[in-house]
Amino acid sequence: MHIETRGQGPALGLIHGWAMHGGLFTPLVDRLAERYTLHVVDLPGHGHARGSETPLEPRALAAELVRRVPGAVWLGWSLGGQVALRAALDHPDAVRGLVMVAASPRFVRGDDWPHGVSNTLFGDFGDALRRDFRGTLEGFLALEALGSSSAQHELRKLREQAFERGEPAPRALHEGLSLLDALDLRDELPSLAVPSLWLSGKRDRLVPAGAMPAAAAMAHGARSVAIANAGHAPFLGAADEVAAEIDGFMRSLPGNAS
Repeated sequence: MHIETRGQGPALGLIHGWAMHGGLFTPLVDRLAERYTLHVVDLPGHGHARGSETPLEPRALAAELVRRVPGAVWLGWSLGGQVALRAALDHPDAVRGLVMVAASPRFVRGDDWPHGVSNTLFGDFGDALRRDFRGTLEGFLALEALGSSSAQHELRKLREQAFERGEPAPRALHEGLSLLDALDLRDELPSLAVPSLWLSGKRDRLVPAGAMPAAAAMAHGARSVAIANAGHAPFLGAADEVAAEIDGFMRSLPGNAS
C-alpha cells in the first residue's frame, strides 16, 4: 500500500473505495490537516499502488495498516470501510476510533437485510468490466454521484480525479467486487470495542441510508449521522458538513478535546 501523510496532530487514516484512490479525499484533507495528521492510503492495485500484486484481503491489509500507523482513527469509505472495520475489530488496542462513510457491514440485500443492492449488481459489474473496462468505470462514477443534490458537480470532480493516478488494476477491481458481493460482518459488530461514527448520504444509491443506522445500532456506543442531499461520496458535495462531523468525533475521543 501507498500512504501519503499531511498535517499535524492526532492520527487519522483515510481508506478509499472501489476503483478510486486516496486523492479523492482532498476536500477532507484540506479541511482537517490543521488539526490532525492525515494518513491517506492507496490500496493495492489502486492509485500510486496500482502496480502492487498484494491481494485485497481486508484482514491482512488491516494488520499492515495498524503496524505502519499505530494509534490512529481509521476512516473507510465504501469498500475501504471493510479494511477500516477489520482494523478496529482485530486490533482494538492499536485503533482509537472508526469512521465509516457510506460503508455497510453488508452491501447486498437479503431477507434479513433490506439495506443493500441487488444480489446481481456486483456480478454484472464484473461482466461489464471484461467487455468495456473504461466505460464500466465511467458508469460507476455516475452511479456514485447519482442522487446527490450536487450530482453534476460531484460527477465532474470524480471524472477529473478518478484516473489522475492511472487506471486501477483489473485484478484488484475484480477482487474488490468479490469482496463487496460476499461480505457480511454484521455478526461481529457487537464485539466492536472502539468508538465509531457511521456517516451516510441520504440519497446514496449504492449504500441505502438505512444501512448505516442499522449497523450503528449493532455496535455498542456507535453514532449514526445522515448527510442530507448527499449521495455515495458525501465528502465531495457536502465536504464542510462531513469534515465537521469527523472533527466532532475526533474531539470526543480521550486526549483530543482541545
